[in-house]
Amino acid sequence: MKISVALLWITGLAEAFLAIPLIGGGFVISTGYSALGVMFVLHAITLFFSFREYSPKAGSILGIITSIIAWIPGVGWVFHLITAAVLLLSATFTRNRI
Repeated sequence: MKISVALLWITGLAEAFLAIPLIGGGFVISTGYSALGVMFVLHAITLFFSFREYSPKAGSILGIITSIIAWIPGVGWVFHLITAAVLLLSATFTRNRI
């Protein structure tokens, strides 16, 4: 498995966790919003490996945008949900092409 695909799975599952309505929001707030900074870095690393290994990049770019604007309560939830779906679908279809 490519590194980029593994990172797509990891970031996709992390975004799905953050999209759980009260649990994800509570986690972000309890970490003092540093969870969003960690996700920003993870998405940037995933994007780097996606460029290097010619894997899908849309999910990582959307994840970076999500990490920047996710501090807005309702908008953050929607973006985490969409980003998780895009990342997990990208990982699923990329894995089948290897």
